[in-house]
Amino acid sequence: MIALITGATAGIGKATAELFAKNGYNIIITGRRKERLEEFSSHLKANYKIDVLTLNFDVRKLSEVEAAVNSIPTDWKKINVLVNNAGLAVGLGPIQDGIIDDWERMIDTNIKGLLYITRTLAPLMIQNGFGHIVNIGSIAGKEVYANGNVYCATKHAVDALNKAMRIDMLPHGIKVTGIHPGMVETEFSIVRYKGDEERAKNVYKGLQPLTAEDIADTIYWAASRPAHVNISDVIITPTVQANATNTIRK
Repeated sequence: MIALITGATAGIGKATAELFAKNGYNIIITGRRKERLEEFSSHLKANYKIDVLTLNFDVRKLSEVEAAVNSIPTDWKKINVLVNNAGLAVGLGPIQDGIIDDWERMIDTNIKGLLYITRTLAPLMIQNGFGHIVNIGSIAGKEVYANGNVYCATKHAVDALNKAMRIDMLPHGIKVTGIHPGMVETEFSIVRYKGDEERAKNVYKGLQPLTAEDIADTIYWAASRPAHVNISDVIITPTVQANATNTIRK
């Protein structure tokens, strides 16, 4: 079996690749950071005795996505699971103070990147006659919160696309699942705050957030259901978080 995970050099993507490898999947990992990809590939091969294919490209660039997918060897094209994980939040502020470059990074990665990957790989799954697309959304795709405007909008788009893909893939027997995490402590907040690690730590101060491994467990659970079972939509939060804005802190 083969799983392709985008954004696999850190956080949820990395934990997901590790768990699928542990369960005997051969892994295709993608990301922009070539050195991290190569190091992680070596780790997976050494620890799980599986095969790994690395694809170094930026999901925001259609030409790179197409070139990477076209480079996949024939024996790697029987992809069982695609995890559309690559995504990010950049900045946090009211719409009137928005930084256009931040908006474009989020739109290009979270929406267009997901579309580019899906557009190039879905036909392969249809040709193969099997497959499962897992889209990583966010609780921000189910509701909105102050200063989250464009990020929330991109994740609402992922939620809508997940539902649309389920309809479009239905005649082909391709499963589609949306996973929508609440607070997960990864590099997410460091990226949102543009490298300000102290500010990022304060996001999780006084509570126990989810881990990347928690989300990986949920992704693998959804992907490992029997052939007749499709998990359409999952919202997963820490016990101390009820929604995007209500948490309990010590």
